[in-house]
Amino acid sequence: MSTLKIHNIETAPESSKPLLEKSLKAYGMIPNLHAVLAQAPAALDAYQKLHELFENSSFDAEELTVIWQSINVEHNCHYCVPAHTGIAHMMNVDASLTEALRNNKAMPTRKLQILQDTTLSIVRNRGRISDSELEAFYTIGYQQQQVLEIVLGVAQKTISNYTNHIAHTPVDEAFQKFAWQPESI
Repeated sequence: MSTLKIHNIETAPESSKPLLEKSLKAYGMIPNLHAVLAQAPAALDAYQKLHELFENSSFDAEELTVIWQSINVEHNCHYCVPAHTGIAHMMNVDASLTEALRNNKAMPTRKLQILQDTTLSIVRNRGRISDSELEAFYTIGYQQQQVLEIVLGVAQKTISNYTNHIAHTPVDEAFQKFAWQPESI
């Protein structure tokens, strides 16, 4: 059971109502994460904006999935792992990549492995990434822009993962078939 209120358009604070309507229009439903974030209109607005900005970054669908799911799994987010599994399927990301991410397995290509390693290093070390890690990232073909875009993705996922930990957000029915059990912490 959620420890924070799960709003709908009628119960949400006035400033959140148009944001929830935006979610409903975009997804055909109001994701429970958005319904929880609606309690703080600025938080919901920030999350939606960060999601849109990151989704429109220079990363392709596979790369977005690697970054999102690497952070979700690292943070043991019971809600975001199944949600992003469903999103990856909608984005036509190969299911074997999604399963590798969910189960902490190696990435299918060296480039995706370096992307995951860089993302996890940024998360685990709070942005303090070594010169050799950056060099490997650049050598494989990424640019400075992509390092900063990973930070953008971390910002988005921090909002959602932390909110879901606090709220115990129930997984939406649409994503329950992708349920995932986080490691004990």
